[in-house]
Amino acid sequence: MSDDRIHPLNLSAQLHHQAAGNPPSTLPESAISNAFPGLEFDFRNIWRFLLDGIELHESDNYVVAATDPRYDDLVGHRLLTVGGCRVVGHLVGPTRPGAGSAPLTSPTNPDGVTMLEWSNALADVLAGHADRTVDCVFTDHPAPTPVGPPPDPPDEHYRTVPLRVRPLFATSPVTGDQLAVIAEDLAGPGDLTRGLCSPWQNDYRECACYYWAASRPDYVNVEDTGSGTSTGDHWFAVHREPREYVLDDREDSRLVSYDDLFQDWQGKLRFVVGGNDAPEHLETEIGDDDR
Repeated sequence: MSDDRIHPLNLSAQLHHQAAGNPPSTLPESAISNAFPGLEFDFRNIWRFLLDGIELHESDNYVVAATDPRYDDLVGHRLLTVGGCRVVGHLVGPTRPGAGSAPLTSPTNPDGVTMLEWSNALADVLAGHADRTVDCVFTDHPAPTPVGPPPDPPDEHYRTVPLRVRPLFATSPVTGDQLAVIAEDLAGPGDLTRGLCSPWQNDYRECACYYWAASRPDYVNVEDTGSGTSTGDHWFAVHREPREYVLDDREDSRLVSYDDLFQDWQGKLRFVVGGNDAPEHLETEIGDDDR
């Protein structure tokens, strides 16, 4: 009997293969987003060593170290373009309700720019220039605050340095083919988890900017008041009554604290089903199953 099933062998198929017994969280696509750490790994650390010779900050275009002594004088400078691709963009938006858009500048960001997230800024560079040398434009001086993009071509106020773009994937020593394994030059043992909190409960308490909303509740037990507003509880509320939304503040005693999470997270955090606190009998059953 012939096997007519399709057995994809290319790199994309390998990356999407879910090995028997492995949970979905073992796949890269399970990351919360490509700009922040996920529950199991922090993909941002991949980009730190993409350019051979320097180490970048995982979420900024700041050069934090040189891995080759020839580039020691780049430490503290900012990377602005790679192979012609900009890694910074201008911030534009309203400065007050109802106002038109304008450059968003501040005393600590006079150029009104932000670093572009690495996965978006460097995807084309990696796809087109892996294992090749490209021109990289840096500030010509240490820059602790953000700096705007250079003119094209860069003038004497910028520094252009040719650097090799490291490949993302490891190569088979036998066939020379790319493997569905991240090259150790980019991420050695422990690098993918180095950005995660220890203990892990810290991540729940520290993320007051709510980017964990994809993996934990926020506003629960919500009810429409009939007047265009709503009432509900913050998931971290110690008490569910009176029902009110408390702004996430690590110092507010009305919310679960670090100590609460470290000592009794399973007792303090409530299971949420369909946006509401689960009934007590169901919480007990879930808790028993979890144990």
